[in-house]
Amino acid sequence: MKQNIILKVKRFVDGDGLIAEDFYSKKEFEIRLYGIDAPEMNYCSKIKKDEKELQLPASLLIELGYKSFEYLKNNVSLGDKCTLIQEQNNLYDKYGRSLGYLILNDGRVLNEIMIKEGYAKPYNDIFCEMLPMYQQWNLQAKTAKKGLYSIVNKF
Repeated sequence: MKQNIILKVKRFVDGDGLIAEDFYSKKEFEIRLYGIDAPEMNYCSKIKKDEKELQLPASLLIELGYKSFEYLKNNVSLGDKCTLIQEQNNLYDKYGRSLGYLILNDGRVLNEIMIKEGYAKPYNDIFCEMLPMYQQWNLQAKTAKKGLYSIVNKF
């Protein structure tokens, strides 16, 4: 069973997250785009872990994070009315952020755009129904050297 929330985009956080306002209750909350992971934009414990695992310098990973962030902002605008679709078993992540697929007002899914265009990779730590498709689309983006894959072969 899925849950839908109509919302308005208020602020951008990074390449896989944003702040939204529930269209009806006017309550603001943070959204983590389900099933995707974009590089970090700040030096933090995750960037240190990624730097070690990927054998890429933190400065390059942060630069990639900013490219992902800019790409996200080019696909959705502040004030846009969107729909958040959540999977019933995974409504929130461990930080209390709402997990979901963000349906843009033109019907496209922001999570899918980020993966298909190579600006995010599949996030395997939390299962989502779209994960198998995200893995397939990620491989296609990587093979075609789209987005961040035009700069590096992993991130």
